[in-house]
Amino acid sequence: MKQLFKWVVVSLLVIILLMSFEACTGRDVENTVAVKVAVLKGPTGMGMVKLMEDNANHQENVKYEFIVSGAPDELIGKVVNGEVDMAALPTNMAATLYQKTHGQIQLTAVNTLGVLYIVENGTEINSINDLKGKKMYASGKGATPDYALRYILKQNGIDPEKDIEVDFSVQHAEVAATFAAGDAPIALLPQPHVTSALMKNKNARIALDLTEEWEKAAKGTSQLAVGCMVVQKDFAQKHEQILSQFLQQYEQSVEWVNANAAEAGILIEKHGILPNAKLAETALPKCNIVFMDANESKDLLNGFYKVLFDFNPASVGGKIPDEAFYYIPQE
Repeated sequence: MKQLFKWVVVSLLVIILLMSFEACTGRDVENTVAVKVAVLKGPTGMGMVKLMEDNANHQENVKYEFIVSGAPDELIGKVVNGEVDMAALPTNMAATLYQKTHGQIQLTAVNTLGVLYIVENGTEINSINDLKGKKMYASGKGATPDYALRYILKQNGIDPEKDIEVDFSVQHAEVAATFAAGDAPIALLPQPHVTSALMKNKNARIALDLTEEWEKAAKGTSQLAVGCMVVQKDFAQKHEQILSQFLQQYEQSVEWVNANAAEAGILIEKHGILPNAKLAETALPKCNIVFMDANESKDLLNGFYKVLFDFNPASVGGKIPDEAFYYIPQE
């Protein structure tokens, strides 16, 4: 009887130990999952900062490794070579890389709508029609700022080649500095350069919001959507639950950032997205930071991509992305 009792006790102990080992091993494997996420400085990365902050003291089984880059071009190689699992990119670059990688990336969400504004040292510009006959300084020739401006002008019956002079000879920072100094009466600038210039020049003002002007011109067929998140298709297939968790946390981060500008500004500076917390706090309400999943953003993006394609097919990789570009989770 004693032998039987001992055998039962030993057997139970072995079973308990095996179960404990299996559970611990499972946790250890999950704890080793490091997800590499590339984030851009500027508005495209601002909505991520709460998630970045929480990740530092995470209690989850997945560890995110954030890579902050100063320019979209720095991320091309990382995305194409699969060095990052997810990345925040300009929407037109996402379309281009989708074609370049033969469908190996997918769009998971739009994270930034329009960040472009026409600013003025004066009070003359109160509608798009007021731009006729004027000279404006801008940056981004042959890119989204150029195409967005030309689309809006054309939709309002203004010839961008004849009715207005746009000087694209310098970069955003130089345009902002020239405008802030009062040497450029009218300029097309993105955030946060707009806020930076207005903080330096109290007589300057925002004349027109190109996001609003696009919506008027498009009449519901598209939106000016400049930033998005993409995922490696292979990662999405292998780690659907991890991706779902990330997207939920990212959406919560965006909501928190939009609701807590001052605190978000501190985190935006801390994580290197913008150099100054006060600038971030002031610019945030004008950055149109959103979370729109692929299903929600598909139609508006198709319209947006068509506008870019009509100006220059190469701006979206030669053709408008097909349905497989959009990451739609399996039911």
